[in-house]
Amino acid sequence: MPSKFAMLLDWTIGHLNELKEQGHRFVHVHSETLAALRRQPAPDPHWTSQAAARSSAQQSEPADGAPLPAVSAGAAPDPAQAVQSTLAQAPIQVAGESAGGWELRGAGGTGGGRSREEKAAAFEALRKRVLACVRCRNLAAARRHVVFGAGDIDAALMFVGEAPGMEEDQQGEPFVGAAGQLLTKILQAMGLDRQSVYIGNILKCRPDTPGQSSGNRKPTPSEMQTCVPFLEEQIDLIGPKVLVALGATAVEGLLGKTVGITRLRGHWQTYRGIPLMPTFHPAYLLYNQARTERRKFWEDMLQVMERLQMPISKKQRAYFSAEGPFLTRR
Repeated sequence: MPSKFAMLLDWTIGHLNELKEQGHRFVHVHSETLAALRRQPAPDPHWTSQAAARSSAQQSEPADGAPLPAVSAGAAPDPAQAVQSTLAQAPIQVAGESAGGWELRGAGGTGGGRSREEKAAAFEALRKRVLACVRCRNLAAARRHVVFGAGDIDAALMFVGEAPGMEEDQQGEPFVGAAGQLLTKILQAMGLDRQSVYIGNILKCRPDTPGQSSGNRKPTPSEMQTCVPFLEEQIDLIGPKVLVALGATAVEGLLGKTVGITRLRGHWQTYRGIPLMPTFHPAYLLYNQARTERRKFWEDMLQVMERLQMPISKKQRAYFSAEGPFLTRR
């Protein structure tokens, strides 16, 4: 009679193969589950004979299958290593948990077929060019920092906003003001964090506001046309699976559409072959805190999560519904 661990491992691998055949690209493995798997079971005599049989059968396994990990006869296997070894051989990824939430590991693009090292080098070269840009002389003269973007260059999900505001210009990071803090809460509610996505803007510099000590203005069409090529390079290098355009200006900069965001939001668009979800800018949700408006935004995020095949809990589906909670409740 096979050991319980051997039966569990066989079932797990069979289930992963079924998911792979159904088109799933990643699965969630809770950190507590991995910790439990790492607690090795005592040596089992049944495992020894089965391991030898598996090792022999593995020699004839098709290259595109998901064979069982090789195990030395007589050795008690490391369950977590065995499962992770199997996952590494199959085109299905593990969505692990970071301190802030989900990470879509390995789900992003390859940057035009580059290796990770080549991609990182190309991204750094682009960053240096952007930081030195003075094409918009009025913006270059007024800015404190160029806000290049932030996040994972292998991210499966990329958010695009309008332009840096005063806080972003001061810190050189995108979405760090009040709207950025709300975006962080939104990511956390999705099971993500800022390090597992990429966040950028149509403009890399804050639009200048001559004679004003505060406030922001919309980028001009000329400024957007000048800066968008940098954003296009970022998108091509990152290769996200999904783009989210935050607000009407982001939609205009990416798609050239000036249709009101209330008409476009919630309806999938395509940008350079990538699915794009237009939705409200977080600043709008700070201005209009009606539950109905926040629910509309959240429905857009649910669509994004579904497109990325992320797990969605009942609690997540209920946000901003009649019985659901507010994300920003204090």
